[in-house]
Amino acid sequence: MADIDFLAEIRALRATYDSIERVIDADSLRKEIEELSVQAGAPDLWDDPAEAQKVTSRLSHAQSKLERLETLTSRIDDLEVLVELAESEHDEDSATEAVKELKSLQKSLQELEVVTLLAGEYDEREAVVTIRSGAGGVDAADFAEMLLRMYLRWAERHGYPTAVLDTSYAEEAGLKSATFEVKAPYAFGTLSVEAGTHRLVRISPFDNQGRRQTSFAAVEVIPLIEQTDSIEIPENDIRVDVFRSSGPGGQSVNTTDSAVRLTHLPTGTVVSMQNEKSQLQNRAAALRVLQSRLLLLKKQEEDAEKKALAGDVKASWGDQMRSYVLNPYQMVKDLRTEHEVGNTSGVLDGDIDDFIDAGIRWRANNRNAAE
Repeated sequence: MADIDFLAEIRALRATYDSIERVIDADSLRKEIEELSVQAGAPDLWDDPAEAQKVTSRLSHAQSKLERLETLTSRIDDLEVLVELAESEHDEDSATEAVKELKSLQKSLQELEVVTLLAGEYDEREAVVTIRSGAGGVDAADFAEMLLRMYLRWAERHGYPTAVLDTSYAEEAGLKSATFEVKAPYAFGTLSVEAGTHRLVRISPFDNQGRRQTSFAAVEVIPLIEQTDSIEIPENDIRVDVFRSSGPGGQSVNTTDSAVRLTHLPTGTVVSMQNEKSQLQNRAAALRVLQSRLLLLKKQEEDAEKKALAGDVKASWGDQMRSYVLNPYQMVKDLRTEHEVGNTSGVLDGDIDDFIDAGIRWRANNRNAAE
């Protein structure tokens, strides 16, 4: 017990908690939960499934945030009691438990503190993520597929619903591109720090001489539009092309031309969708993503500072934001935050929370420095 000043540590925990509670505004959060609960209890809620899902998702997120706050303050109180017990009884087991709980509380508060940094204009939105293979040939296509799995596993770990909207397979292996939604509040604010070029260094499994290969993939993250967003696209501004959906290796998986490609003629923005069963569903999904991209483009034109939300990602040398080195050593390193991890298999299996948290803090610090 002598090695740790528990009185000072608990005082620091309470100070951090108080600052988080002020930012989150627990009273407003309770009011929001009350209003959303009324909406969720409406008998006609599920007449509009999309709106119903949005309401229930926001309610669940708000309840979870409030529960985290209330649980943390209770845990700090319990820790204080545990420390008093350990000191008065000279109980080594209680002292050991107190040290463990102190570290756990510090980590939990740090995680919740990161949430308070998501205050951007679109941070509350759901996200649409697109991954594209870049320089590096078949290794880059394989890397794009590895990143898709990484993000889907990350979402699965958190219980976030996802929907893969489009997959364009490369000829030999991997993906040319893939687009998916993450249907959770604050998904955009959270994942937007992942936007940029990712670099992979490894012994290529596609090189019969076993040489080391460097390849690249680009990640784009945009906020999903909402019904309140005023983005109307005249029919004359869109070219619609239909084609047959294809699976790995170019094998046909549909007997009809159900895949849809939309081209926004004024900007040249192209969106394709092929993962739904009908042409109508693919067109609706493509239009939704096109509207999201045009909304972001519109806001970027109004305010140049918002270009960082998606950016122009080239997926090549000189543009990378994170390196995944599998050979000659094992290391994943973010080149912006300097955060690095030696467990590459864990990262590629979706364990990227520490990278995301570091990225959110890095972005917040840069914003504060610019103001």
